[in-house]
Amino acid sequence: MTAELVTIIDLIRYGGSRFAEADLCFGHSFDNALDEATQLTLHALHLPHDMNPLYGQSHVTADEKQDVLALFERRIEERVPAAYLTGEAWFAGMAFKSDARALVPRSPIAEIIEAGFEPWLHGRRVQRAMDLCTGSGCIGIAMAAYHPDWRVDCVDLSDDALSLARENLDMHRLGERVRLIKSDLFSELEGERYELIVSNPPYVTNDEVDALPGEYEHEPEMGLRAGDDGLDLVLRILRDAPDHLDADGLLICEVGESERALVDLLPALPLAWVEFKVGAMGVFVVERADLIAHHADIVGLIQQREQA
Repeated sequence: MTAELVTIIDLIRYGGSRFAEADLCFGHSFDNALDEATQLTLHALHLPHDMNPLYGQSHVTADEKQDVLALFERRIEERVPAAYLTGEAWFAGMAFKSDARALVPRSPIAEIIEAGFEPWLHGRRVQRAMDLCTGSGCIGIAMAAYHPDWRVDCVDLSDDALSLARENLDMHRLGERVRLIKSDLFSELEGERYELIVSNPPYVTNDEVDALPGEYEHEPEMGLRAGDDGLDLVLRILRDAPDHLDADGLLICEVGESERALVDLLPALPLAWVEFKVGAMGVFVVERADLIAHHADIVGLIQQREQA
């Protein structure tokens, strides 16, 4: 059946068809079958991701075809995310190593980084920034790469994630401007203060994690699961962030589908929800002053949940 596959574009078309037929989930970097087939094909052929489309008519050798088809079969049979099969993911225009030690980079916060965090910073100066729950390190490393005058701390509780972040940091050669710190949220950060804290914490509800497609089973569960409403970690971040933000500091945090639950719990807290090119994606921006003003409500809510 595959004897008719002769060119690169033949393989990409075939992979797209097979992936659609297999009803795969496309929630890791790419959102459709053809893009994933393209990623896997070019990786197997050792070709750049931005290859000129004119080369799509190039013929492949028999061995090259088998390499591509083998990746297709793994994607279908094992439901492994494409980024884990290639070992690479792209975030904010930068390449990052990606494997099962951390979630595949895919946060919409990349768009905010590329925009220089405006209009949210309103031109305020940043010297120190933090990427809380850094995972692969993609957010913090991209922040440092886009802002050479920033010092960035990348914080995570997972030793596996921090080891992957270290490899990505070494790959991008950002030197001593980026620190990797092991901490359960802010627990090991006493006395550290920042003008900007950015976080993509776990925010998926227990029921949602249990119902996720097979592709997500390859990712570390601790990077996803966050309680019955997905807010177990987010509320702690809201409570403790003021102690680590400068007077006019800013917190940017992703909560995804848990946005509605957060608004219902803290309706008076003035959260600004970011509109991305594709629409709302569950990312809010909040000023330190507003977190302080509503600190008692946040603390009381956490206490209620702990006693329930």
